Amino acid sequence: MVARAVVDCALYEDGRRLPGDVELSQVLRRIGEAPGRFVWIGLYEPSAEQFAQIAAAFELHPLAVEDAVGAHQRPKLERYGDTLFLVLKTITYVEHDRVTATSEIVDTGEIMVFAGPGFAIVVRHGSAKSLVGVRKDLEAAPELLALGPAAVLHAVADHVVDQYLEVAEAFERDVEELESAVFSQERTDDSGRIYQLKRELLEFKRAVLPLGTPLQRLSEGSVPQVPGGIAAYLRDVADHHAQAKERIIALGELVDSILAASIGRLSLQQNTDMRRISAWAALAAVPTLVAGIYGMNFDTMPELRWTLGYPAVLLFIVTVCVFIFRAFRRNDWL
Repeated sequence: MVARAVVDCALYEDGRRLPGDVELSQVLRRIGEAPGRFVWIGLYEPSAEQFAQIAAAFELHPLAVEDAVGAHQRPKLERYGDTLFLVLKTITYVEHDRVTATSEIVDTGEIMVFAGPGFAIVVRHGSAKSLVGVRKDLEAAPELLALGPAAVLHAVADHVVDQYLEVAEAFERDVEELESAVFSQERTDDSGRIYQLKRELLEFKRAVLPLGTPLQRLSEGSVPQVPGGIAAYLRDVADHHAQAKERIIALGELVDSILAASIGRLSLQQNTDMRRISAWAALAAVPTLVAGIYGMNFDTMPELRWTLGYPAVLLFIVTVCVFIFRAFRRNDWL
């Protein structure tokens, strides 16, 4: 039953993968055959029943097991005796032609890493990308892999944080596209698109920012399970995380500015439309006023029987309308 959830299970000694398949039932015995040997088990969305055998074999804490099986945890680092438990949120960029009011821009997943004496257990949930490439890259660096389970923890964290930077770069392209649309000559209402971008950016932010404290603890070298050689590499991961954090914060501020600019532009367009409507209403008021006066049908009215009265009134109306039209045009109301 456990095998269905296991992606890979391998033994490592002196930084090199031992040949042959490893049965979970034989893992503990084979680890004890040589000092410095450890097992790396990769699982994808195991159920409680599937994970129970592994949890019992390596004496994993029930609270950590519950988190690893149930997922939906925030990034954190916990220590249970000699075992470290690291939770990371993964971010996957969802490809799209353009941002819409309903676009899904990022998709989140989770990776949990147990690192203890003689074992590294990695559990993936959701859209978290396969770690096959991470395993191959680490196996190509035996001097690093020889440092034990902490090297696996570093490799996974480095992979996740590098994804943050890639997604941040893709996010910047979306923000630039939306910024160009807001300041284009074409009249568009981009409020819905901006709110969606802001919502997706908040999801990105919730995944990335809480990881800062765990990485800082790991990189300081104060965690006994993390040797000094790995702590140096983790400082580089923490630095990359800080870069991703800064870019996300800057993107958030830029999106807020774009939203404010969009709202301001809509207000300006509405004011411009109201001025034009008011100007045309003023032009229409002149003939309406004159026609209203001469339509009252009183017996004694000025120039009522004057032969040139009708063309004179028309000329008066045209003259006044032309004067008002030119005045409004000079003031950019028309």
